[in-house]
Amino acid sequence: MLDKIELAQLLAEMALLLELSGENTFKIRAYQNAARTIEQLDGSLTDPGVAARLAGTKGIGPVLGEKIREYIATGRITYYEELKSSLPPVLFELIKLPGLGPKKALALHAQLGVQSLGELEYACRENRLVSLSGFGGKTQERILQGIEDMKKSQGQFILGDAWPVADLIVEYIKLQPGVVQAAIAGCIRRGLEVVRGIEVVAASSSPDNLVDGLMELQGIDHVVSREANKITIRLLNGLICTVYIVGTDDYWTALAYYTGSSGYVAKLAEQATRQGLIFNAAGVTTEAGDRVAVQDERSLYSLLKLRYAEPECREDEDELKPVGTDTDVLVAASDIRGVFHVHTTYSDGAGSLVDMAAAARQRGWQYLGVADHSQTAVYARGLRTETVMAQRREIEKLNAAQPGFTILTGIESDILPDGSLDYPDEVLASFDFVVASVHSVFRQSETDMTRRIVRAVQNRYVTMLGHPTGRLLLGRKGYAVNLTEVIQAAAQSGTIIEINASPYRLDLDWRWCRIAKEQGILFAINPDAHAVSEFEHMRYGLALARKAGLTAGDIVNSYPFPQVLGVLQRKRQ
Repeated sequence: MLDKIELAQLLAEMALLLELSGENTFKIRAYQNAARTIEQLDGSLTDPGVAARLAGTKGIGPVLGEKIREYIATGRITYYEELKSSLPPVLFELIKLPGLGPKKALALHAQLGVQSLGELEYACRENRLVSLSGFGGKTQERILQGIEDMKKSQGQFILGDAWPVADLIVEYIKLQPGVVQAAIAGCIRRGLEVVRGIEVVAASSSPDNLVDGLMELQGIDHVVSREANKITIRLLNGLICTVYIVGTDDYWTALAYYTGSSGYVAKLAEQATRQGLIFNAAGVTTEAGDRVAVQDERSLYSLLKLRYAEPECREDEDELKPVGTDTDVLVAASDIRGVFHVHTTYSDGAGSLVDMAAAARQRGWQYLGVADHSQTAVYARGLRTETVMAQRREIEKLNAAQPGFTILTGIESDILPDGSLDYPDEVLASFDFVVASVHSVFRQSETDMTRRIVRAVQNRYVTMLGHPTGRLLLGRKGYAVNLTEVIQAAAQSGTIIEINASPYRLDLDWRWCRIAKEQGILFAINPDAHAVSEFEHMRYGLALARKAGLTAGDIVNSYPFPQVLGVLQRKRQ
């Protein structure tokens, strides 16, 4: 619900503002935790008694509670406005650059008088950061590269920011008079990890009414263009949304046309020509101009003598397959029996073990693999051995009390710079599974990073390799690593490779997943959830897996319990 999401974003931004203001860590963390609590709140902020209910929630004290009540009553938080107005606007731009945290951003503003990214770029070109305390030549190079990358990514959005908005727009369109059908098309329907905008196809008997209705859509910044059968609008968050309005008879061909990449659609048009047909956004016709009826997308592919391709597999590099060739059934949400790589309040999660387990069970899953951070991750309250044992005792009690559902004991163990893990073997052996991930020292050479990860993958107790490249979409490139060698090592050792479903990561990339599948790799689609609401990340991981052509058999968390336990343990044997 939009009010809840907006408040959570507001509190998260306040945490950042406090960090920029030099506030203490405990106060910053309180706002971060409150943001997560609000995000996973059941119901709406407008529900009766919600303020009183929140006041009794762990982590929300009297001061935060007062600010939440102010927001519910007025739609604003005065303290937020005061904080924001007290800081130079350029700081919010500077901290978007990879590796440039609040302290360094403040230093650049205070010591060099930087007022914009342009000024910072100029300062870098003039080598002014080389002699600046805490910076130096290498930092200056990284900042320049970050500015270049930011320029390239302007106007781009991660799938996780665009898809939920597109869902809301489609639901709004379906409520308009005369609308028969509507669906997301374009990059979002194809499940691309980064998109430039939203595309929707709508079948309506009253295009003018639909265009008028879209003019009243909440969240519009301005109308970019308006035509009889098409409207393009810019939303307040910067997303560009284009709605194509067609007649009912043209809906399915238009949906196929506006879903595929330009190169893929060109291939469809060429195939139509070979069949004596013309295919375009207006429909399918014979060379004589007679319209050909299309009942749905599958019938369109049959008409073109092609094997049906799922929307996720309609990129330039995807080949058309003739009808009658074998086809794999791609993995679907209904195939998932459980998830791994879930964090709780034992480390940096916002959801307790009880809450995360209850939410997983409510989704119909058979098991939940808890993998809190390991002891090296001090910044994330990583678990020391005694805390591991305390968590395990709680898991044992919960498992005894809920037959038919199992919490699996796991850990996300840091891969240290030399490729070792941060627990001794006897501790690693006691877990049901181990996710090994790189969380520090990202700037090793490709040779050293590859050696580091390969050594970890070859460890008999490493069940899964977590977020293999460490990328943060539109935020940080993956570290230099030879993925071909890593995948070969995983295949030889029987190590599962994670598809990290966080929309900020989506790592391993779908292009590399295709290569890994050919090597016989087994995958795990992991939500990397730090809160109950983040189980929704699975939708993005599933889109990536489908884009890679993966089936349920390729995904370990499609296996039922207890079969999955044997798969998790087999590398040790």
